Amino acid sequence: MDFSEYVAARRPTLVRTAVLLGCPSPDAEDVVQTALLRCYRSWRRVTRADQPDAYVYRVLVNTLRDARSRRWNGELPTDELPEPAPEATDPTTGLAVRRALAAMTTEHREVLVLRYYADLSERETADALGIAVGTAKSRTARALAALAADGNVTNVRSS
Repeated sequence: MDFSEYVAARRPTLVRTAVLLGCPSPDAEDVVQTALLRCYRSWRRVTRADQPDAYVYRVLVNTLRDARSRRWNGELPTDELPEPAPEATDPTTGLAVRRALAAMTTEHREVLVLRYYADLSERETADALGIAVGTAKSRTARALAALAADGNVTNVRSS
């Protein structure tokens, strides 16, 4: 798959993933754009990877971490919005999901979003986060247990 086909197929999911990882919605587009630019620069390496999606998600997670570590990005808030916000029809933008994820640690949020929303395997999730598979499994188990204990999830299941 060439880069443009990949972007056309995966970009909306990458943006939603960035939002679920805790990136503010207006900034998610920029974070994904930056991550895709980084991937484009080494696209041959991405396509030769055992798990290209995991590679791209790892770049996305690292880009988001880099963006969070910056103190100020030069943008100033304003009282007037230039246009109305679009209607949210995607269930991942629901308040319950966003609140539950926002209450979690970054490590737990990352592993759950990549494992269950991005639908990566345990190995791909571990590769995307740069951790061992066992660590990904234990973080997933702890995160699901925390969600169940808080009552934010009615049916916790592992796959």
